[in-house]
Amino acid sequence: MIASGDSRTIVHMDLDTFFVSVERLNNSRLIGLPVIIGGMSDRGVVAGCSYEARTFGVHSAMPMKMARALCPDALVIRGDMEQYTRYSNEVTSIIAEDAPVYEKASIDEHYLDITGIDRFFGAVKWSHELRQRIIRETGLPISLGLSVNKTVSKIATGQAKPNGELEISRERIMPFLSPLSISKIPGIGEKTFRLLRSMGIARIDTLSRMPVEMVERVLGKNGIIIWKKANGIDPTPVEPYSERKSISTETTFEQDTIDIGMINDLLLKMVEKLSYQLRTKQKLTSCVTVKVRYANFDTHTLQHRIPYTSFDHALLPVTRSLFDRLYQRRMLIRLIGVRFSHLVSGVQQISMFDDSPETISLYQAMDRIRNRFGNRAVTRAAALGTVISGDEE
Repeated sequence: MIASGDSRTIVHMDLDTFFVSVERLNNSRLIGLPVIIGGMSDRGVVAGCSYEARTFGVHSAMPMKMARALCPDALVIRGDMEQYTRYSNEVTSIIAEDAPVYEKASIDEHYLDITGIDRFFGAVKWSHELRQRIIRETGLPISLGLSVNKTVSKIATGQAKPNGELEISRERIMPFLSPLSISKIPGIGEKTFRLLRSMGIARIDTLSRMPVEMVERVLGKNGIIIWKKANGIDPTPVEPYSERKSISTETTFEQDTIDIGMINDLLLKMVEKLSYQLRTKQKLTSCVTVKVRYANFDTHTLQHRIPYTSFDHALLPVTRSLFDRLYQRRMLIRLIGVRFSHLVSGVQQISMFDDSPETISLYQAMDRIRNRFGNRAVTRAAALGTVISGDEE
């Protein structure tokens, strides 16, 4: 069933237990011990854990209270997103130097399209040498999968862990995929997994042999994508990564203003709107920029790098601080703008060092209301009455 036209060579690279690996670089005594990264209180959530902790059943997004109960001897570390972001960017810089096309899929994983490189260097040899360079220069363990598309390469990486490499040639794709659990297919969440299991579908082989029409009836249009992945088909391109990718919004006032109270309320509304867009698109930002244009059209911008996030309460203080630093001239303001850039894909689980399950649930509830009734359906009281215009992306 594999698409014969797919002659690409795709590498997937994933940093093993990334948060724990960074902590072990700074404290070698953690090597070999069960380590949990996350909120320190029982109300916190696991953001990452070592393989030693996983053997006790601990996994990411688990309530910390449950993780402690499963693995009472684990060392719990709050985590440092600023440090993790720095190491993530180091790895990206190394990949950017060598890879012809690469996509930063999340804080700890990358896709590389090296189609054609085998004619000059050999794809396996080239990928191996890049992986060894990353390990040598950063000290971080990293695994890779090499195949004809993103899905098979990502699954191969999972099977290569920890700290390994696995190449799956075109003719080996179905023998490789068939015996694996359907949970290995990227895009199958817990709800879809439970539904398929209730139908007696446990292995990729079973799913791949089902009529695609039947899978579509059960799972909707997404079922077609999942069925194709089960058959080793994935035409999704590697999207060239650029730190210029951003979302932004700005407002030009009808009358030039010096009403700082109103401007602060507007900044809140802007941050809320952009943060919601990030979460909807499953993106995280690591750079905030604020723009101020005065009545004489003199324009100034200021930006600040931050740990990856998509939460309002993490982005708002940075935004207001940048505005306060910019607005020193006490002149009438014509326009203000906010931009979030250096985006990567990822759901907001890496702020779990600070945020309780209730905080995360609150954002999810607010976003569900916005999804149903519109972006302005729910907001903080301070932002009521402000209007945003002139969106850009």
